[in-house]
Amino acid sequence: MTVTEKAHIMEEGNDIERVGNREMIAKNDEVKRSKIWRIVTVVSTILIIVGVILLLTKLFTTNPLEGDWADEDGSFNMSIMKNGSMVVSIPEAEEASSVAVDMKYTLNKDEKTITITPDEAGFQELADKTDGQYTEEEIRQALSTVITTFDYSVDQEQLTLTEREYGEQLVLIKE
Repeated sequence: MTVTEKAHIMEEGNDIERVGNREMIAKNDEVKRSKIWRIVTVVSTILIIVGVILLLTKLFTTNPLEGDWADEDGSFNMSIMKNGSMVVSIPEAEEASSVAVDMKYTLNKDEKTITITPDEAGFQELADKTDGQYTEEEIRQALSTVITTFDYSVDQEQLTLTEREYGEQLVLIKE
């Protein structure tokens, strides 16, 4: 054998070794890829499950009435908050001085009802703030249409409150 033949055989041997090393690396890559793929699949599955849980929780536990609402007739505005409290503003009174009445509400999502109750101490306090322009009785009378139990219906940006006793409706638009 000549030197060139030996070199050629050695090159072929190196090629075989290199190919063999590549197969080993390829096998190692397959194991690594498989492990990485399992990790990615598990993490993706967990993220999807957490996202669905958050979405369902938000969908079924949030207050559908929360936000600022204006009466269609312009007789009052409501600001409904998460914690069972709300502020009702009377536009007629807002011209001279800002009159906003704090009230409480109870929401029953199963029956789709809202019961609005006044803060009795707040009426007298509010009357005192208006410097005699409005009496406690006038403020109570202005809010009498709101202080009751309503069936509610929310359609996009419109809230319809239907009084349970007489069936009168108040239509409010989301601001």
